[in-house]
Amino acid sequence: MPLISIIIPAYREEKVIAGVVKDVNRVMETTGQPHEIIVVDDGSDDKTASVAREAGALVISHPYNIGNGAAVKTGIRNAKGEIIVMLDGDGQHSPEDIPRLLEKIPAYDMAVGARTSESNASFHRTLANRIYNSFASYMCRHRIEDLTSGFRTIKANIARQFIPLLPNTFSYPTTITMAVIRSGYSITYTPIKAKNRVGKSKIKLLQDGTRFFFIIVKIATLFSPFRVFLPVSLAMFLTGIGYGLFRIFVLGGSYGPTSAMLITMSVVVFMVGLVSEQIAQLHYNRSRDGA
Repeated sequence: MPLISIIIPAYREEKVIAGVVKDVNRVMETTGQPHEIIVVDDGSDDKTASVAREAGALVISHPYNIGNGAAVKTGIRNAKGEIIVMLDGDGQHSPEDIPRLLEKIPAYDMAVGARTSESNASFHRTLANRIYNSFASYMCRHRIEDLTSGFRTIKANIARQFIPLLPNTFSYPTTITMAVIRSGYSITYTPIKAKNRVGKSKIKLLQDGTRFFFIIVKIATLFSPFRVFLPVSLAMFLTGIGYGLFRIFVLGGSYGPTSAMLITMSVVVFMVGLVSEQIAQLHYNRSRDGA
């Protein structure tokens, strides 16, 4: 039985997937650890599946294109190893970094390859990642160095717990990172230098960027709702108070219904957040008891 399962989602990667598989296999053989390489072909209409199979990988094919996250979930379901390594099939992740990530296990539950400033990435994508990292760090109360990196290793039993939460899109790294942290599992980061991918990027900055933002909020409200509701409640309360005082001392009028409505709504939002926090805690306790 393999100790380590390397999962490589791929879609239209016939030009590079063979090299990725061979490099991963070469690096893993130097470690002496039993392993398997699983390439999940996400409905490619080229020779991705056959090329990967000829290179020595176990290939699982989707009948049509479902999504990068769906391919990763298929790989997790079929992985036989105790430790799972995930990396992209487009050549931007260096297999030589896999042993460095594996060194962090089992001391940590998950190790993420954090892209350094030396990585080949456009300015707008680097800026967007920094914004996501800062926002997610606030939501989780834990410093997140690279929220969207698809290069990581994780204990298999933990990865399987979060399969129902993972989306079918490119935003699965965001979800699994925040879910691991908010569930109380340990996480660490290993600096890596990502290369330019072969071919055109499949990530749409505006569409996938917006999805990343909403997933951060979704996971935060699932595991720690107060981190979302409290700032909204406080902002509404201060706006109501400030606007009321402005009407009284500047405009010389009455407090006004708008200020009263904002203050009332701030109390309602606060109470909704408080109840949501209790529900989330009960759900978490039941999940832990049933584990």
